[in-house]
Amino acid sequence: MRGILKTFVCLAVLLTASNAADVIRYKTPGSTFPIASAVEIPSDVTIVNLSGVVPAVINPNAAKGSAEAYGNTEQQTTSSLASIQNTLNSIGLDIGDVIKMQVFLVGDPKLSGKMDFDGFMKGYTKFFGTKEQPNLPSRSVFQVVGLANPVWLVEIEVTAVRKSR
Repeated sequence: MRGILKTFVCLAVLLTASNAADVIRYKTPGSTFPIASAVEIPSDVTIVNLSGVVPAVINPNAAKGSAEAYGNTEQQTTSSLASIQNTLNSIGLDIGDVIKMQVFLVGDPKLSGKMDFDGFMKGYTKFFGTKEQPNLPSRSVFQVVGLANPVWLVEIEVTAVRKSR
């Protein structure tokens, strides 16, 4: 009886593992731009939504609450994505598990009030589309009038997936 039970358990585990579908990320045809045009999520995953993440102080020597304390758009993007990565790691996920991203950029006063999309992309491509982490999320980027702190230039929210166990 034990042998039959062990065989049944092993078979059930193998069937479950072999039926676990992978997330499918569709590249934009004819483009090398580092986002997915679409992401298909199988039914055997759990969706995890992270709240919007804003930058941390990167220069503690700068005046408290100043733009210099938080840095430029690239630095704020890098800081925000590092925080997202840390949060994901703390719940057993990784930045490669991100399937959707919404980015809110404030117009940079140094760029006549236009969002610094190039600066954002410099920070973004440190985390996505690299050899070490090729998984690309679908993504939207919006210019907004402002965020909760007037010196923040970036807020990022993401959706990640966890394969069911």
